[in-house]
Amino acid sequence: MPAKDIFHDAVKVGLEKEGWVITADPLWIKVEGSEGYVDLAAEKMIAAQKDGQKIAVEIKSFVGKSRTDDFHYALGQFLDYRLMLSEVEPDRILYLAVPLDVYQIFFGQWLPRKAMEQYDLKIIVYDPEKEVLVKWLS
Repeated sequence: MPAKDIFHDAVKVGLEKEGWVITADPLWIKVEGSEGYVDLAAEKMIAAQKDGQKIAVEIKSFVGKSRTDDFHYALGQFLDYRLMLSEVEPDRILYLAVPLDVYQIFFGQWLPRKAMEQYDLKIIVYDPEKEVLVKWLS
């Protein structure tokens, strides 16, 4: 099992504050010999529906030497996990969780902005100090 991201607990607390129930920590997925661990799985019941929303969240801190390198790794992992989830849990939506400062400084740049559009990245922006989710981008 992979190590937890340094901001794992902050995102988990943020989800719980918004009424999400954590159903897996981590979510293990396997498709025909390929496997991976998405950091969190959560569900939220919607009053008007019998079935709730299901999400999976891959948490990234972007504390490496290069935010661009961190982004390349995160994007590849996100796309792999989304593809695998489409096979085993097609109703679960995958989000990439990124810290507020990284979102403000880095995600406005051309590469991450275009990648978000091109690959339909779903993003959760979180504040690791306040342990809250600041923004959901779908």
